[in-house]
Amino acid sequence: MRDLFDLLFGPYQNYTLTEKILEAVAVVLGIVSVLYSKRNSVLLYPTGLISSLIYIYLLYHWQLYGDLTINSYYVYMSIYGWVLWTGQYKKNNDCLKITKISPKDYLNCSLIFIISIIFASTIYIFFDKFGHWWSYPDIIMTGLLFVGTWLLAKRKLENWLFLIAGDVIAIPLFFIKGYALTGILNIFLTIIAIYGYKAWKKTLLNNAPVQ
Repeated sequence: MRDLFDLLFGPYQNYTLTEKILEAVAVVLGIVSVLYSKRNSVLLYPTGLISSLIYIYLLYHWQLYGDLTINSYYVYMSIYGWVLWTGQYKKNNDCLKITKISPKDYLNCSLIFIISIIFASTIYIFFDKFGHWWSYPDIIMTGLLFVGTWLLAKRKLENWLFLIAGDVIAIPLFFIKGYALTGILNIFLTIIAIYGYKAWKKTLLNNAPVQ
């Protein structure tokens, strides 16, 4: 048990106190954000925004540029989703409804995935880190989470599936890199995302018109 603890948390001996506190705060806010997301609450955006801003700082020092790109995108999507959910949706209650992705959404998802893969790869090449093993899963994870976050803002049921796939990749990546708290966060995010998918699907079925 002691060996497992040392394996997971040993790398934190090399962290500064500031980094430890920042990661802990980002993890807590990330958990709060995904819980609000499961409840279909707009509060997911301010909590997620602060968490993402903290992670941008940390991920730059951790040299995980794909995930840094994701969190930069999260900042934009948090602002976009926040405005969308509190502004436009107040004028049109239909926009508050959970829906499934359309054929047009599939096309948009494909474009977002491809563009994000190219963008994340470019960042790794720019920092001359593309040869590191972690760059490849990090880049794929970037594409999946970009799509999932965009679908979340659109209140599409399938957002959870992309977020689950991205988190599954993130879990071993962060543990192997020595960032156990963030790895644990992604385990929690995966579990909540599974429940979130079930909850949104139930809501969608309950609101479906009678045939």
